[in-house]
Amino acid sequence: MSDNGNLTLLFVDDEPSILSALRRLFRPHGYRILVAESGAAGLEILENEAVDLVISDMRMPEMDGATFLKNVRKRWPQVMRILLTGYADITSTVAAINEGEIYRYISKPWDDNEIVLVVGEALERRRLEQENRRLSELTQRQNEELKELNTGLEQKVNERTAEVRAALSELKKTFLATVQVFAGMVELRSGQVGKQLSGHGRRVAEHARVLAHRLGLSDSEVQTVMLAGLLHDVGKIGLPDGLLDKPFNTLNPDHRAQVMKHPVVGQNILMSVEKLRDCALLVRHHHELYDGSGFPDHLSGMAIPLGSRILSVANDYDALQIGTLVQRPLRPDEAVTYLIDNRGRRYDPQVVDSFIQLLAESGKKNVTELPMRALQLRPGMVLARELNHRDGYLLLARGNVLTPEIISQLVKLETAEQQPYTLYIRQEES
Repeated sequence: MSDNGNLTLLFVDDEPSILSALRRLFRPHGYRILVAESGAAGLEILENEAVDLVISDMRMPEMDGATFLKNVRKRWPQVMRILLTGYADITSTVAAINEGEIYRYISKPWDDNEIVLVVGEALERRRLEQENRRLSELTQRQNEELKELNTGLEQKVNERTAEVRAALSELKKTFLATVQVFAGMVELRSGQVGKQLSGHGRRVAEHARVLAHRLGLSDSEVQTVMLAGLLHDVGKIGLPDGLLDKPFNTLNPDHRAQVMKHPVVGQNILMSVEKLRDCALLVRHHHELYDGSGFPDHLSGMAIPLGSRILSVANDYDALQIGTLVQRPLRPDEAVTYLIDNRGRRYDPQVVDSFIQLLAESGKKNVTELPMRALQLRPGMVLARELNHRDGYLLLARGNVLTPEIISQLVKLETAEQQPYTLYIRQEES
């Protein structure tokens, strides 16, 4: 039985036999089923019950299906609407499509597999639309907060130029912090999956940023690639935990199909934010493969945006090491070997070569890390690793310069939680 117990279907038909047939068909799928033998009875149920989807017959006495669904659209627009109709009802069906804005109409007699599939698709579309609206509203609220912070800055430009520049710099940091919170939502999962995914987006973003700079992209293009790295998995926010912690190549075809939707879902989410539209395109194509066997559009070679080719290498390098791409987590040297073996097939050869060179150069730096507690910290120290809260979300990014205010907040956090945090401080040797 599917886990649909929290979803409610309403069937409306004046023939009890039709209602019984629909009830028998859908009950094994775990839905909560309500029935009504007239349009008026259906409207009464909707006034008192939370319903996700309505299936209505076209021909009913007193109130036909077109009129009923028109009323449903007007009063409960969030309810998905499907019409059952005979071949002789084409004029009424057109009216239902135009006035009731139905999702689909299905001819009688229906095919059981088809109607079950259509209902599932309609409910999934409703879920995605609700999630997209929620994320859009969240983004809009955050944008309004940023606009409030920017109010009045233009009036002070001439007399307080230095302060304005500092404020604008702070706004940029705030925007990036907001993006990091947005990106981290898919990583805020409990159990083993949270441990695996924590920090994945930030690591991909940092690798992609440095690689994009090495390949000669402009500052604005590097920024777009970095943001896309942070947000590349935002389309996975609706996936169940069980799919997030399984290597992609071990999934069955149905689960693969679910996961393969996330680049397009991610693009749709990000398109609602004007500043993230270029980033959204890179997110859509970050699973395209150089030989054309990727998804969602099977682009190949130079047809794949360069930013997406960069993300593909940076993302897979980290995914190989946390165990979400192949059957076991790989060591860094094994992940490098995988990239080289798939050079020209999965990945752009030039991007792989530049990335390998970057890794080799970073390995030559003589940098040590000193573990310290909050009370040992001093202003001016630089974090060598990111600091995550015990619940998995980011507290301080790698490279953050500690200030007296930050140190004070860390001491207060340790006192409140009664557990110490270990911070790794950068110690560069000459």
